[in-house]
Amino acid sequence: MSDDRAADLIKRCAAQDRAAFRALYRGSVAKLMGVILRILKDRAAAEDALQEAYIRIWQRAGSYDPAKGPGMAWLVAIARNLAIDRLRARAETLNDPGPVATGDEAARTQAPIPAPQEVCRIGDCLATLEPDGAAAVRHAYLDGLSYLDLAAQHGVPLNIMRNRLRHDLLKLRECLDQ
Repeated sequence: MSDDRAADLIKRCAAQDRAAFRALYRGSVAKLMGVILRILKDRAAAEDALQEAYIRIWQRAGSYDPAKGPGMAWLVAIARNLAIDRLRARAETLNDPGPVATGDEAARTQAPIPAPQEVCRIGDCLATLEPDGAAAVRHAYLDGLSYLDLAAQHGVPLNIMRNRLRHDLLKLRECLDQ
């Protein structure tokens, strides 16, 4: 589905056009399922998240602004952010130790704390990046911002942000591998 077609269908969905929503679903379901499945890695959870993503798309279609980006990117951002939220919720559930444990049991349930030298090394490697690149990496991985959010924050097109972040992550990996 072209971005122009997606943008048009989103606008029509904002006007409660059910036929447009069906067409939008048919044209984007494979891509959105792929995005969600890559993040959640569980088909049943992905199918559930996909359904919720389309509910959000229907409910929020009126907030779509074509001046801020292509229609398909808006759809992908909703699906991606929802999947990330679900992944975080799942991780929080798994990391919740429940009742306070004592002795050896407490040692097994606590999350490992990175060694101070590892934290310093990551900081040193981030410092080798351009300031905007380091900020983008931090926002993406510590704050959970999407490519679309980062692109808007840095005032660059979505594809440029993707390429910059990919390049910065490769540089970060090279530094950490040394």
